[in-house]
Amino acid sequence: MISFAVAASAANVSADGFRLPDQDAFATARGEAFVATADNASAIYYNPAGISQLQGGNFRGGIYGIYLPVSYKSPSGRSFDNEKDLQAVPQLFLTYTPDESRLSYGLGIYAPFGLGFHWPQDTGFRTLAVESQLTYLSINPVVAWRILPNLSVGGGLTVNYAKADIQSGLVWPDQPNDRFRFKGDGWDVGYNFGALWRVHEKVSLGVSFRSSTKINLEGHTEYYNNVALPPVPAFPNQRVSAGTDVHFPLNVVCGISYRPTPKWNFEFDADYTDWSTMDTVTIKQATGFASLLPKDISAALDWKPAWYYKFGGTRYLDNGWSLSAGYIYSENAMPDAHYSPLIADSARHWLSIGTGHKGRRWDFDIAYQFGFGDGTRTVSGSAPSATGQTADGKYDYISHAVLVTAGFRF
Repeated sequence: MISFAVAASAANVSADGFRLPDQDAFATARGEAFVATADNASAIYYNPAGISQLQGGNFRGGIYGIYLPVSYKSPSGRSFDNEKDLQAVPQLFLTYTPDESRLSYGLGIYAPFGLGFHWPQDTGFRTLAVESQLTYLSINPVVAWRILPNLSVGGGLTVNYAKADIQSGLVWPDQPNDRFRFKGDGWDVGYNFGALWRVHEKVSLGVSFRSSTKINLEGHTEYYNNVALPPVPAFPNQRVSAGTDVHFPLNVVCGISYRPTPKWNFEFDADYTDWSTMDTVTIKQATGFASLLPKDISAALDWKPAWYYKFGGTRYLDNGWSLSAGYIYSENAMPDAHYSPLIADSARHWLSIGTGHKGRRWDFDIAYQFGFGDGTRTVSGSAPSATGQTADGKYDYISHAVLVTAGFRF
């Protein structure tokens, strides 16, 4: 019984690792359609070849604040809300292009994955999922080379740190009398690269690639049971050294930018994430506990690759001002059979709008983004825990986000 509950929680270690593609307010206002524009320091993330368009030194930093009031309706008709609904993620970018040089240099610090969920104890899926938090930070030095006046390439290393904290119940269906918890962190190195080609004075093509990473999260598992539920005895809090490998996915983005006049910029991007690396997660423990838990606990995920389709436009106004708007459609990656409430995954629509100002030295942008599911996602046939709980039910996804970015040229 306990081993099944723990295996379900093991799946959530990776399931919480969803993407955070929102790394710059100007790009977000355009629906993240930026790979073929990439004309500020956040290009380090979106397309490192783009920093070759910048002169001198450029600093750009911001914060992404998101409100996630995701709701769940059980098969019995009870409704619950995610209690970890307000979160924030920062990002920083710095670039430098020496005078008369074809080389540009950059450094980005940002979080391409992360966030978390916290559900009440009496949802009906307590022994599958209660709470999660993933922190994933990338330190990304890059170099770009302007091969020709209209063609640049760029790339660099990503030094990545991840920390996960996952909690669920063990056997009790609706009371906090027991708990399973996994905490761990680790490092890995990956890479990213991109190309930017202005094929015509009105048309640019962009492509970027971000490698997959495999981070070994080393830490420990904790579990306890205050009240015996035969055949499971009561036992005090236990801690066992444990670790798991999490395969974060590769990502490829291709886009085309069309500028009919200097006052307008439209772009369409196709964005592919290979979530199939989320196939199976195994927590390896130093030892089991009282013969109740095996040393190796595995859980199938069977995620599938997914696409983002992005479209955005910018109207450049007088005196350095601009207005942008965008739309994204994203596919879901998680099948019903292995659905996790700690993701609330569904096909989604994203609408965004924003404004910004570019001055002689300083600039700023602010964007608002509204996300909503492609209708209510009804999950059925999900794998039950040993106590019979499942993730079946109806999930409604909605989000409100604001991203503020400021920049300085020196």
